[in-house]
Amino acid sequence: MLNTPAAPPAITVPPPARHAEGVSNDEFRAAMSRLAAGVVLVTAQEPPLDPDDPDAPAGEDVGMTATAFLSVSLDPPLVLVSLREGSRMDELLEEQPVWAVSVLSESQRHIAGRFAMKGRVSDRLLFADIPYQRGEYSDAPLVGGALATLECRTEQRVAAGDHTLVIGRVMTARVPSAEGGPLTYFRGRYRQLG
Repeated sequence: MLNTPAAPPAITVPPPARHAEGVSNDEFRAAMSRLAAGVVLVTAQEPPLDPDDPDAPAGEDVGMTATAFLSVSLDPPLVLVSLREGSRMDELLEEQPVWAVSVLSESQRHIAGRFAMKGRVSDRLLFADIPYQRGEYSDAPLVGGALATLECRTEQRVAAGDHTLVIGRVMTARVPSAEGGPLTYFRGRYRQLG
């Protein structure tokens, strides 16, 4: 009797994860990537570590790139941003009711990419060479050269799957720059119109 080596076990690739309704994560991502979206930078300032101690260090500025941002209502003026549940921004806006949004221009792709990085360095370093001014209402950074800036106060938080929808009342709205077009996100990449 010959000793023949056993054939190696066949490698099986698991089928794509499907939800009860039948669509897989990959199918959903592919379909939604065909929807062009504007790109914004959401910013907020962490509260001081000890608000009762005037000598305690101030809180750090935090920023996050978002493509799920939209106008909800004109009266009252409301906007909505979708945050990944448990993200730093989600946790911060759970305790910090004021925040800001800078609508990025096509020339600000580097800012969008910087604040979208996973496993990034501290936000303080990310803001280091970006021109910004502090919002008069939120004290959050408003990016210089943005097409528009808004300062918001959270009105409602809604759990939605693996995200939190934060609805904010717009307290200030400015159009500091009319130069250039908007930065958009389409098919997994930042793009320019035209």
